[in-house]
Amino acid sequence: MTADELQAIIAAHLPCEHITLEGDGRHWYATIVSAEFEGKRAIQRHQRVYATLGAKMHTDEVHALSMKTYTPAEWAAVDK
Repeated sequence: MTADELQAIIAAHLPCEHITLEGDGRHWYATIVSAEFEGKRAIQRHQRVYATLGAKMHTDEVHALSMKTYTPAEWAAVDK
């Protein structure tokens, strides 16, 4: 799986203001900004992203996904 494919899958099921992905095809590092994260704890945000991947996490198409998740307001405050 490519970064573009993974990004398209996530973006198709989660409205994202910003998303970046880096990885080697199995191990991924993502930064995701979505208004849907408002009021959610980190674990809830991660579960929401994992839900967009469905079976791909279980079939090892995506072996590992580390992520930083932000609301738009949190992202605006991050020193980029």
